[in-house]
Amino acid sequence: MSENENREWLGELDHPEYKLALAQFERAAARLNLDPNLCERFKSPQRTLTVSIPIRRDDGHVEVFRGYRVQHDSALGPFKGGIRYHPSVTLGETAALAMRMTWKCALAGLPYGGAKGGSGAIRRPSRATSCSG
Repeated sequence: MSENENREWLGELDHPEYKLALAQFERAAARLNLDPNLCERFKSPQRTLTVSIPIRRDDGHVEVFRGYRVQHDSALGPFKGGIRYHPSVTLGETAALAMRMTWKCALAGLPYGGAKGGSGAIRRPSRATSCSG
Protein backbone atom coordinates (compact mmCIF):
# COMPACT_ATOMS: atom_id res chain seq x y z
CA MET A 1 0.00 0.00 0.00
CA SER A 2 1.43 3.37 -0.95
CA GLU A 3 1.88 6.10 1.67
CA ASN A 4 -1.00 8.10 0.12
CA GLU A 5 -3.34 5.08 0.14
CA ASN A 6 -2.35 4.31 3.73
CA ARG A 7 -3.03 7.92 4.82
CA GLU A 8 -6.45 7.90 3.09
CA TRP A 9 -7.40 4.58 4.68
CA LEU A 10 -6.27 5.69 8.14
CA GLY A 11 -8.29 8.90 7.68
CA GLU A 12 -11.45 6.78 7.63
CA LEU A 13 -10.44 5.42 11.02
CA ASP A 14 -9.94 8.94 12.42
CA HIS A 15 -12.39 8.77 15.30
CA PRO A 16 -11.86 9.55 19.01
CA GLU A 17 -12.86 6.02 20.04
CA TYR A 18 -10.33 4.47 17.65
CA LYS A 19 -7.59 6.83 18.84
CA LEU A 20 -8.43 5.92 22.45
CA ALA A 21 -8.34 2.18 21.69
CA LEU A 22 -4.95 2.61 20.01
CA ALA A 23 -3.58 4.59 22.95
CA GLN A 24 -4.80 1.93 25.39
CA PHE A 25 -3.23 -0.82 23.28
CA GLU A 26 0.09 1.02 22.98
CA ARG A 27 0.20 1.57 26.75
CA ALA A 28 -0.49 -2.12 27.44
CA ALA A 29 1.97 -3.25 24.75
CA ALA A 30 4.73 -1.13 26.30
CA ARG A 31 4.10 -2.61 29.75
CA LEU A 32 4.16 -6.14 28.31
CA ASN A 33 7.27 -5.45 26.19
CA LEU A 34 5.51 -6.81 23.10
CA ASP A 35 7.50 -7.20 19.90
CA PRO A 36 7.22 -3.91 17.94
CA ASN A 37 6.41 -5.80 14.73
CA LEU A 38 3.52 -7.58 16.44
CA CYS A 39 2.30 -4.23 17.81
CA GLU A 40 2.24 -2.74 14.31
CA ARG A 41 0.14 -5.65 13.08
CA PHE A 42 -2.46 -5.16 15.83
CA LYS A 43 -2.85 -1.41 15.26
CA SER A 44 -5.07 -1.86 12.22
CA PRO A 45 -7.89 -4.26 11.36
CA GLN A 46 -7.28 -7.40 9.35
CA ARG A 47 -10.28 -6.62 7.14
CA THR A 48 -12.93 -3.92 6.72
CA LEU A 49 -16.07 -3.86 4.62
CA THR A 50 -18.22 -0.82 3.89
CA VAL A 51 -21.66 -1.27 2.34
CA SER A 52 -24.48 0.99 1.19
CA ILE A 53 -27.97 0.00 2.28
CA PRO A 54 -30.69 1.61 0.11
CA ILE A 55 -34.15 1.75 1.69
CA ARG A 56 -37.28 2.88 -0.19
CA ARG A 57 -39.70 4.77 2.06
CA ASP A 58 -43.51 4.78 1.80
CA ASP A 59 -43.44 8.15 0.06
CA GLY A 60 -41.18 6.69 -2.67
CA HIS A 61 -37.89 8.38 -1.82
CA VAL A 62 -34.79 6.27 -1.31
CA GLU A 63 -32.64 6.73 1.76
CA VAL A 64 -29.13 5.24 1.67
CA PHE A 65 -27.48 4.17 4.91
CA ARG A 66 -23.88 3.11 5.36
CA GLY A 67 -22.92 -0.11 7.12
CA TYR A 68 -19.59 -1.51 8.28
CA ARG A 69 -18.07 -4.84 9.23
CA VAL A 70 -14.61 -4.76 10.78
CA GLN A 71 -12.65 -7.94 11.44
CA HIS A 72 -9.73 -6.99 13.64
CA ASP A 73 -7.87 -10.27 14.20
CA SER A 74 -8.48 -14.01 13.77
CA ALA A 75 -5.29 -15.44 15.33
CA LEU A 76 -7.23 -17.13 18.16
CA GLY A 77 -10.13 -18.36 16.04
CA PRO A 78 -13.13 -17.23 13.98
CA PHE A 79 -14.34 -13.66 14.33
CA LYS A 80 -16.84 -12.81 17.08
CA GLY A 81 -18.72 -9.56 17.52
CA GLY A 82 -22.18 -8.06 17.27
CA ILE A 83 -23.67 -5.08 15.45
CA ARG A 84 -24.02 -1.51 16.71
CA TYR A 85 -27.05 0.36 15.37
CA HIS A 86 -26.78 4.13 15.68
CA PRO A 87 -27.44 6.98 13.19
CA SER A 88 -23.91 8.35 13.60
CA VAL A 89 -21.95 5.07 13.53
CA THR A 90 -18.57 5.37 11.74
CA LEU A 91 -15.87 3.06 10.46
CA GLY A 92 -13.47 4.33 13.13
CA GLU A 93 -15.90 3.65 15.96
CA THR A 94 -16.67 0.18 14.59
CA ALA A 95 -12.93 -0.57 14.26
CA ALA A 96 -12.36 0.47 17.89
CA LEU A 97 -15.12 -1.86 19.06
CA ALA A 98 -13.70 -4.72 16.96
CA MET A 99 -10.22 -4.13 18.43
CA ARG A 100 -11.62 -4.22 21.95
CA MET A 101 -13.47 -7.46 21.17
CA THR A 102 -10.11 -8.99 20.17
CA TRP A 103 -8.62 -8.09 23.56
CA LYS A 104 -11.75 -9.14 25.45
CA CYS A 105 -11.77 -12.62 23.88
CA ALA A 106 -8.02 -13.03 24.41
CA LEU A 107 -8.15 -11.95 28.06
CA ALA A 108 -11.14 -14.22 28.75
CA GLY A 109 -9.36 -17.17 27.12
CA LEU A 110 -12.03 -17.53 24.42
CA PRO A 111 -11.00 -19.10 21.10
CA TYR A 112 -12.34 -16.20 19.00
CA GLY A 113 -11.01 -13.21 17.14
CA GLY A 114 -12.50 -9.75 17.42
CA ALA A 115 -15.00 -8.21 15.01
CA LYS A 116 -17.86 -5.71 15.03
CA GLY A 117 -20.54 -4.44 12.69
CA GLY A 118 -22.18 -1.04 12.56
CA SER A 119 -25.17 0.41 10.75
CA GLY A 120 -26.95 3.74 10.72
CA ALA A 121 -30.15 2.17 9.34
CA ILE A 122 -32.29 2.35 12.45
CA ARG A 123 -34.82 5.12 11.85
CA ARG A 124 -38.36 3.99 11.06
CA PRO A 125 -40.52 7.06 10.45
CA SER A 126 -42.46 5.05 7.87
CA ARG A 127 -42.62 1.50 6.59
CA ALA A 128 -39.36 0.84 4.74
CA THR A 129 -38.46 -1.79 2.19
CA SER A 130 -35.06 -2.76 0.92
CA CYS A 131 -34.20 -1.62 -2.60
CA SER A 132 -31.69 -4.39 -3.17
CA GLY A 133 -32.43 -7.71 -4.81
